[in-house]
Amino acid sequence: MSQVNLDFEAHRRELTGYCYRMLGSAFDADDAVQETMVRAWKRADSFEGRASVRTWLYRIATNVCLDALRGEKRRALPMDLSPASPPRESLLRPPPPEDVWVTPLPDDRLDPAEIASLRDSVRLAFVVALQHLPPRQRAVLILCSVLRLSAAEAAVVLESSSASVNSALQRARATLAALPADQNPGEGPRGSSEASSRAPEADAALLERYVDAFQRYDMAALMTVIHEDAVMTMPPFELWVRGNRDITAWMVEPTPSLCRGSVLVPVTANGVRAWGQYKPSAPEPGSGLTPWALQVHEIRDGKFSRLTFFLDTERLFPLFGLPDRL
Repeated sequence: MSQVNLDFEAHRRELTGYCYRMLGSAFDADDAVQETMVRAWKRADSFEGRASVRTWLYRIATNVCLDALRGEKRRALPMDLSPASPPRESLLRPPPPEDVWVTPLPDDRLDPAEIASLRDSVRLAFVVALQHLPPRQRAVLILCSVLRLSAAEAAVVLESSSASVNSALQRARATLAALPADQNPGEGPRGSSEASSRAPEADAALLERYVDAFQRYDMAALMTVIHEDAVMTMPPFELWVRGNRDITAWMVEPTPSLCRGSVLVPVTANGVRAWGQYKPSAPEPGSGLTPWALQVHEIRDGKFSRLTFFLDTERLFPLFGLPDRL
């Protein structure tokens, strides 16, 4: 029994990555993994060893995720729900009351080996795209295309047949390929594009230029590191803008301009460099800095292509180990 229990814990991080891709929420993934461990512990005496402990745990985790997704609205980011808006603060509507957004995941919740070899499969854009798939197709795609299980192995996890798995995999890939440009993740798992194959340190100079420009609030410098067709979202608000001109125009609107003087504290999320943004809490010098956003951006061809500012700092800053004040 004790050895089986040790095996359970050895798989916690990879199960977290699996549940996160399935559910699109770091918080829901933690809950799902904990429920998986509880169910596995309760059923440990019935484990007969016909499959590996890993396969058995993935079967339990899949059922936990499918139960959680039953009847739930899919998680998304703003560009999945509405067209782009002009950069005018007057168009900003109150956020939806329910929690509908994909949230970022700290890298320390994942297996380091998984980040190294499967970095593109935890990219925010790919996790968001996965949410367009029906739950069982989502599970099949993750098991086969990300974790590289064979159809027969995935069929054991899903208590299905190889033919059914192959059919679901084909439909899932077709759905992702047909997504509009704003919702398409680009290269999928194990892609060969610059965005998906390069480690964060490969873009160190670009990251430094971004931090320098943002902390100086230099819009001209920011435009040089952002693609002309880039998109910026700000969950939990539905409004989003497209293009480096509109993005920088938005940043100097009355309320966003209060971010002038912000400090960025580096963290890692979804396999990339991210930042906790702290903005001045009052106009007087020396009054301190308070949490404003967790910034998780994506790079394509040497510039930023997606800028996501998660404003739910009450939940996200503790998750990433960020202090509640600077």
